[in-house]
Order: sequence, then C-alpha cells, then structure tokens
Amino acid sequence: MQLIQIALFILLTATSMSLFFVQGKRIYKNIMLGRKTKVHDDPAWGVKQMFLIAFGQKKMFKITSAALLHLVIYVAFLITQIELIEVFIDGFTGKHRAVYHFFEDMNWSFPISLYYLSLNMIEILSVLAFFVTIAFLWRRNIIRLPRLNKPEMDGWPRMDGNLILLFELILIICIFSMNIGDGALQLKGTQEHYPALSDGLFLLSGKLAPYFVGWSDAMLIGLERFGWWGHIIMVFVFLNYIPNSKHLHIMLAFPNTYFSRKQPQGEINNMPQIMNEVKSMFDDSMAEEMSEEEEEVHMGAKDATDLTWKNLLEAYSCTECGRCTEQCPANQTGKLLSPRKIMMDTRDRIEDIGKGIKEHGPDFSDNKTLLGDYITQEELLACTTCNACVEACPVNISPLEIIVELRRALAMDLADTPQEWNTMFTSMENNQAPWQFSPDDRTNWKEELNK
Repeated sequence: MQLIQIALFILLTATSMSLFFVQGKRIYKNIMLGRKTKVHDDPAWGVKQMFLIAFGQKKMFKITSAALLHLVIYVAFLITQIELIEVFIDGFTGKHRAVYHFFEDMNWSFPISLYYLSLNMIEILSVLAFFVTIAFLWRRNIIRLPRLNKPEMDGWPRMDGNLILLFELILIICIFSMNIGDGALQLKGTQEHYPALSDGLFLLSGKLAPYFVGWSDAMLIGLERFGWWGHIIMVFVFLNYIPNSKHLHIMLAFPNTYFSRKQPQGEINNMPQIMNEVKSMFDDSMAEEMSEEEEEVHMGAKDATDLTWKNLLEAYSCTECGRCTEQCPANQTGKLLSPRKIMMDTRDRIEDIGKGIKEHGPDFSDNKTLLGDYITQEELLACTTCNACVEACPVNISPLEIIVELRRALAMDLADTPQEWNTMFTSMENNQAPWQFSPDDRTNWKEELNK
C-alpha cells in the first residue's frame, strides 16, 4: 500500500504542477503583451509595500468588519500550510504522520509540543474559518451585499466567488475527517495500521472521535484516508483553479504591490512623446534628438496591448472585492462607470488576445478593441479622476491609469469627445484656462466688488 500511495501521490503532484506551470506561463505571456514601462528603482521601498499591503493586509482594515472576517480566512490559510507540509512528506514517504513519529523516535519533547500546538491551532482556525465562510456565503447570496452584486458580477464572477467558498468548506471537512479517523483509531488502540499517538493530540476533533469508536477499523481508516486524499486533491484543484479565478490575487498581489507607483496619488503621468514635442518648441536640440530617436507616438490606449505590462498585471491581480466601485462617486450617483468592471474587462480582453495569438499566431486580429467593444465611452467620460478607487483598493491597483489612457485615445486619436469638452480644450489652448475669455480679462470680476 505504501508503494501505491507514493506512486499515486507523485503522479498527482507532477500532473498538477505541470498544469499549473502551463497556466502560469500563459498568464505571464499575456501580461508581457503590454508595453514596456519603467517602475521604481527602490527595492527596499517595494519590499516594504509588499509586506505592509499584500502580506500585512494593511489597506483591508479600511472596512473593519470585512477585514476581520478576511483575516480569519487569511491566517487559517497560512497556518494550515504547516499541516500541508506534513501531508506532502507523508505522500512522498508513504508513511502516516511521519513528522510526529520522527520526533517521537528521536525523543524530542519540545518539537512534539510544537506539533500538538500547530495541529490544535489548525483545528481552531478551521472551525473559525468554517463560520466565516458561511458568513461570506450569507453576505453574497442572502443579504446580497450591494458591492458584491453589481451588474459586472453576474454570471461567472458570482459563481467563482461561491465556488471558492465551497472549496474551503470541503477542505475543512477533509481536515476534520482525517483527524477524527486518527483520533478514533487512537482511542481503540489500533496500532496495526497507525501507531497510537499520545492522548489528547486533537483538541476539537478529539471531542468528536468517541462517537466514531463503534466503527470498524476499516471504516475509520477509510474516513482518515478520505480526509487525507481529499485534502491533497482539494489543494491541487485549488492550485489549478486559481489561474482562472479572482483568487489569482493570492499570488500576484505580492509582485503587484512591490511594483506600486511611488508618485503621489493624483499625479497623472505625462505622455513622453507629447511632452517632448512641447519641449522641442523651446529647445532646438530636443527636436534633433527626437528626429534621431523617431519614437512611436502612442495617443493613449485603444486596446489592451497599448497598456503597460503593469496595467495588465493589475488586471490579473484584481480581487473583484468591489471596494473601488463602492467608493466611486460616479457610480454612487448612478453613472455607468465601475472601476472594478474596468479591471475585469481589461483582463478579459488580454485573455482573448492571448488565446487568439496562441491559436492563430502573432498577427491575430478579431477586429475588436478594449475601447468600444469592452469598455464604452459613457463609462470613461463619467470618471472624475478623484483617485477614490485607487485609495480604496486593498492591493494598490489603479483603475484610473487605464481610464486615463483610454480617454486619451478618445480625445487625441479618435477625436470622440463631447462638444463641451472640445470647447474647454480650445479655451485651454488659447486662453490657458477652461473659460472662454482672454487671460487679460480674468480678474475683471474684482471690479464688481468695488461698485
């Protein structure tokens, strides 16, 4: 049986890891379809952002109740990796609770105490995670929290959120099935298959184990094996589900926060080519340099490949939590704009492009663009560039950068902006202000005060 377990485990692990690698490579290629861009050159600052925002969950606590619920799931996820390590060791060695018995054989009391502590922490956190998962399902499907039930969440996004929660429930059931089976066999003194463990190893499942003592040894071993194999299978299912889910942020939140913008919020990047064009009007040497470089001029972004790789990384890092949309003043007043939808549409578009390139080659074209076919003019024009979405995002995503680039394409490439905007643009060009009067008349209003 040990050889069968080892062979099956190695086959399952190799298959799962290979599939995950293929999907990870696909996502990386899609992200790299974006334009090159410079990021900060301060690794220490980037690491600090990564630990504070991604690992430390700093921005999550802007909404305390949701943050506390998420914290339970997050800590439970981290701590259960301890048991997962033991599951992997057992899988590759064909043994059962090999770590515990290694410590026991070496007569190391302190590591055994830590082992007890870790298993009991896992059980306590698993119970808490169970109730939190039920609470999340309740929030999504019963009370239907508004930010989780916007139009863009219909269909797959809603199902995705529920599937992840169901996976968590199954994983918790598997953990307790494994421990209850072991605990009952321990109480029966069965040593043929599993050497007896010390009394009181399982704090919570140990309370349930006595109710299963009446089961036969074969049934209890089956219960334990169901929990063990169910645990590892759910881990591998989750691993290969992540690349197609909003939970990809579990991995990408770390590089995304590391590459966070260092500029102050509200600072909109200039278009280098346009900025250099203006500078060349005042400096002839600049004009000569530009003619030598002959850089391609990007008038904003019409498609996902016109965005930077950082924008695309952010699209894949989106948690779909809806905090950005909830804080968006345009959305609050009934406008069509939803910053979350902007990120979801960008991710969908680059996925479609990547799939098309894979099937038809680098010259693939489906005659669609992100601007128009996925994101409408009405959405873009509703944005006030207030940065509320950027401030609200728990993983430092900036929907505003994508909105600005698409809106630049509307204004500068397609010349498709409202007449009121065009009037303002003309006034700013001619009068250095949005108003239609000469700069010389700008202070005439003060004369009214003297009458």
